[in-house]
Amino acid sequence: MLRAKRAALTAGLLACTIGTASPLLAKETGPAMREATAASVFEQVKDNAARLRVFVQAMPKGADLHNHISGSPYSEHYLQWAAQNGLCIDAEAGAIVPPPCAPGMEALDLGTRNPSLYDDMIDAMSTRAWQRGVGRNDITGHGQFFATFDKFGASAVAAPGKVLAYTMRYAAKDNVHYLELMHNPLPLVRAMIEGPDGMMDGADFATELARLRTELPALLAAASADIDAMVADARADLGCDTATPEPACAITVRFNMQVLREFEQRQVFRHMAFGFAMAQHDPRYFGTNIVQPEDGPVARRDYDLHMRMFRWLGEQFGGGLLTLHAGEFALGQVPPTDMEDHIAKAINVAGARRIGHGTAIAYETDAVNTLAKMAREGIAVEVNLSSNDVILDVRGEEHPMALYRTAGVPIVLSTDDEGVLRIDMSNEYHRAVTEHGFDYGDLKEVSRASLEYSFLPGNSLWSGRQLGTPVTACQADFLASSTKVTGACAQLLASSDKAREQWRLEQSFRSFETAVSTWVF
Repeated sequence: MLRAKRAALTAGLLACTIGTASPLLAKETGPAMREATAASVFEQVKDNAARLRVFVQAMPKGADLHNHISGSPYSEHYLQWAAQNGLCIDAEAGAIVPPPCAPGMEALDLGTRNPSLYDDMIDAMSTRAWQRGVGRNDITGHGQFFATFDKFGASAVAAPGKVLAYTMRYAAKDNVHYLELMHNPLPLVRAMIEGPDGMMDGADFATELARLRTELPALLAAASADIDAMVADARADLGCDTATPEPACAITVRFNMQVLREFEQRQVFRHMAFGFAMAQHDPRYFGTNIVQPEDGPVARRDYDLHMRMFRWLGEQFGGGLLTLHAGEFALGQVPPTDMEDHIAKAINVAGARRIGHGTAIAYETDAVNTLAKMAREGIAVEVNLSSNDVILDVRGEEHPMALYRTAGVPIVLSTDDEGVLRIDMSNEYHRAVTEHGFDYGDLKEVSRASLEYSFLPGNSLWSGRQLGTPVTACQADFLASSTKVTGACAQLLASSDKAREQWRLEQSFRSFETAVSTWVF
């Protein structure tokens, strides 16, 4: 219904202008007319891949809410940082490794000394070759994707500030305003791995947490210091405190702990506890997620226990913001029993407020009620189109995108691991158009939704989750020709990180929609 109304409005406003860019519409106009102008240009370019790419690349995109920071840089950058940090190449494994180096296996100048090996390393640390058909008889997309992280991990650990700066720089290039990055401070990872392992049954949660609380102050201080150093290095790389800062310095970044679910139960519990505690301790962290392949043997065995751990720890720490990978399956990948309720349990047991991937929703036993609850309570799904294609072989009409949208579930587009997948956010917007029939209004709604369903603190700019309808305090300012914010609206933006980012996005849309009417391409 919303899409039909929007289409009718656009058609009415553009009855005399479709087919050419209108000089009249290039002038400063109200938000409805600006949007209609951009929609008309979109209709002219949507059927040509190159022209559509120009359009979506320039379009403001709100937030990337599902981004594993270590998977964000392209392999070429990991090789560059490996050279800068004296790391080595393991040609047989296709991996960057610590020194000492075998003869001729220094990362320094690899591209000029051994271009063939350099090219092989890029393919080993990404899905580039696999996506072009190389090696598909030897390894699945799932296998190739998840194998890459150990191959570039040494370089990521050696240059965390470079990784963050890269992620911010390319988000800015892609017109993304806000990043929620999955990242684990090294002191907490070490404490998780080095801590006791073994099984748990739920009755021992309290005892284990009481023991952990004695360690938490020192661990959290070390974790915050680790993040301080990473952020400082990134800001220095971007020149944020100089007279000529890069545009990336304007990007807002917050972090999310990613719990490694393929470890032993007691280690997973520790990692979850660290996530909840870090969100209380450091405002740069907002919550906890769970990662590693959901189809792994330990992940499948312990799924119900993990969901109970999340709920119990959330109660002990006074709640927590959870976005959980759930239902990242395709038919035949796991037994049917594993596909029937993972998304429902992530929401109803663990208390997830967003779902990552969610590709198996159609196979869940209670899918109708789960979808209804997600729509009713504003539990968004983070859709990763390229990731789902490569890892799960799910694309086009096989993807549940239309199911979620028809049910009224909020949709956000995200990159997952753009460097591993050799993509960017513009590519995901492009796929939404070419594979799922999104129009300009749909893309704009997804962009707005990415901030609305982010975990930024504060009240929303929008009234009752009606994206594009401002709260009363900001209605006059939203419709005004001036970009100045006054009175109660200025007070809202001053008090709310979320509303402030949403207002900033709207100003970017104003500039984009005004400019696009003059394009000739």
